[in-house]
Amino acid sequence: MRRLMMTAFTILVIPGLPARLEAADPAAGTQTAEEFSFKVRVDGEKTETAVHYWLFLPQQYDGKEKLPLMLFLHGAGERGDDLEVVKKWGPAKIVASRTDFPFVVASPQCPSGKRWNAAAMAALVDDLAGRLSIDKTRIYVTGLSMGGYGSWDLMARYPKIFAAGVPICGGGDPGTAEVLKEIPIWVFHGDKDTTVPLARSQQMVEAIKKVGGDKVKLTIYPGVGHNSWSATYANQEVYDWLLSHRRGK
Repeated sequence: MRRLMMTAFTILVIPGLPARLEAADPAAGTQTAEEFSFKVRVDGEKTETAVHYWLFLPQQYDGKEKLPLMLFLHGAGERGDDLEVVKKWGPAKIVASRTDFPFVVASPQCPSGKRWNAAAMAALVDDLAGRLSIDKTRIYVTGLSMGGYGSWDLMARYPKIFAAGVPICGGGDPGTAEVLKEIPIWVFHGDKDTTVPLARSQQMVEAIKKVGGDKVKLTIYPGVGHNSWSATYANQEVYDWLLSHRRGK
């Protein structure tokens, strides 16, 4: 049994517990809805909860060659219990037409009124990396808006999991800079964003550089508002950059 600790509660990942909406993993080149179940202990009481997510396996997935894994965290507008809305933006949308996308992609959905739970996301990544043919040195996280915040938080809490990250129009805690400084991070933000000010990304980048981090960079889109993710996810250079990084190298 693996334990993932947080201040509010403990997630207990029980071997054999995960259940999925589909009887089997998706066929190579397809994306299907799945469910990851786990137990949460709050104040000594155990309850079972679940994460619903899309799982994409690229057409080159054969179960033998180990492929990179990307975790995609959507924004606040895609929360709820309708998994279809997760495919509105980003990698979850892209793979519908790009079956050779060079990552296994997990695109979970955050419940209504909630924020991304780092421990639950780390547990999902751990489950996928354990049961699929995943290169554990090439696990990446990216997200937009609320998912950008979630990406910063996840990397700060679990820095040894991720080879690189791409947080878009989000923000984090500058106090975590020391933990983040060894992770390659490419940050994107529009300078006309009135939903999440550009300053939130700038503060994180500046804090990391201040503690000696040289693996972080910021791309600012001039004249762009909150939607800085469409241009980012349409840029092949972003995916090439991610794939150029392995954890520990």
